Order: sequence, then C-alpha cells, then structure tokens
Amino acid sequence: NSFALQKKSQPASLLFALFSISARTASSSSLRMSQVIALDAFAKRQWKADYKGLQIKGISEGEFENKVNELFAANPVLKDGYAPFCKHIFVPCFLSDATVEAVPITVENRHLLRSEYEARKPEELPVLVRWFPKEAVAAPAAKFLDLILYSREQLIKENEAMGGPPGAADSPCPWGLISIKAQLVDFEIPMQPITMMRNALGKEQGGSGVPLDEGKYRDSVAYWSNHAVLA
Repeated sequence: NSFALQKKSQPASLLFALFSISARTASSSSLRMSQVIALDAFAKRQWKADYKGLQIKGISEGEFENKVNELFAANPVLKDGYAPFCKHIFVPCFLSDATVEAVPITVENRHLLRSEYEARKPEELPVLVRWFPKEAVAAPAAKFLDLILYSREQLIKENEAMGGPPGAADSPCPWGLISIKAQLVDFEIPMQPITMMRNALGKEQGGSGVPLDEGKYRDSVAYWSNHAVLA
C-alpha cells in the first residue's frame, strides 16, 4: 500500500539528503583550504558608513574575501611593498561604483580642502589629515584595486602591541588584507607622509616599526603636495 511505499522510500530520501549536506560541506572546506588571504579587521572598517575613504558597497565581507582569493589563485603575483612583510596585489576593479580615492589639487578646488586631527582607531594617536569632501569634488571611476597585504606574523606582532580586535592574525591564512584602494593605475601610489611617520613611531602607536626612508618620504611629499584623498 501507499504507506508501505512511503516507508521504503524514506531511507533513499535520507541518504540523498545526507549526501547533499556532505557535498556542500566538502565544497566549503575545499574553499577554505584554498584561501591564502584573510580579510583583516583593519580593512573591515571600509564596510562602515562613516569610513573616510573607499567604502565597500554591494558585496559582503565574505564575498569580497572569496573573490580576492579566486583572483589570486588565477594569477598568484605579489608585488613588494614598503617592507618585507607588506605585499600588493593589483587587480581590475570589480566594484561597480568605486571611484578613485585621490584626486589632483587644482586652483579651482583648493578652497574645498578640509583638515582635522584624526585617529584611524581608538588605540592610535591622532594625526593631522586633509581631504576633499566626496560630494564636493568629482572623481573618475576606478580601473584597478590595490589590495595591500600584511603577513600573518606581522599582524600578530601589531595586535599584541596594540591589543587590537581579532582579525587575520587569528586566521591560518599566511596573508591578511589590511587595506583596499581604488585607483587608475596598477602600481603603488606613494604612501602618505603622515602614514610613513606613524609607521616609524612603532607598533605601540599604531605603526609597523619600519624606519623612515628619506628618499621615499620625499617622493611621497612630492605626490601628496598635489593630491588629496576623497572622504
């Protein structure tokens, strides 16, 4: 009868359900094993509405992390950064509404510049920064993303010094993504002078402990004397 047939079909249905769950779990585990880059808490600030800089919209933190690992797996090239523990990945911009973060300072827009003392997180000392309000200056669509990575070892050192929140340092991934920059070129734009100075102060003040390089500092001043970020 129909009741007997239903009872006989249950084991097959249960087996299929268990197989489906097992397949999804295996797929998820495979994805995690293939990941070498974890999104750090420092970069997660860019999903917040009050972040001054490139705000990530239309894609979740997890989706972004998966996309970055997918792109890196297809082209595993790391460009050297300002220190051995810092690397860059340059990829075509896959954020539909991203515009460049820095624009030239001109006679026409110079009066729109703003400045204030600001700390990137509560544990840091505030420093003087300047920017253009996003709504006041037009910016072109970004062509590339500069994905800035720190080694897991460096993130652990900085977290221990600052007592920061858990992030990529708690991940088994060898690299942590600390910053996402939208730009027109597929090479590094000079770090801002104040960031170089903060780094030289040491980990306890929110830096990395890398000594100031005078030549790179002067190059940075030359660039940022004529550019400002949008925030």
